[in-house]
Amino acid sequence: MKITVTGVVKEYNDGLSLKELIDAEQVQTPEYVTASVNDDLLGAREFESTILKDGDVVEFLYFMGGGC
Repeated sequence: MKITVTGVVKEYNDGLSLKELIDAEQVQTPEYVTASVNDDLLGAREFESTILKDGDVVEFLYFMGGGC
């Protein structure tokens, strides 16, 4: 299947979970990442149960705090 990961079309085997994609993409600090699949925000609790499909668009988001 083909999915778009952070703006790049990539090919992966069918049945790939979002958790497996995070591992395969070697996402830095995965414990702090939130993912967007087709513009739907998903938290870490949903990563293992979310199975990606052909044509999905995935973005990895990090929410930062701070400032003055």
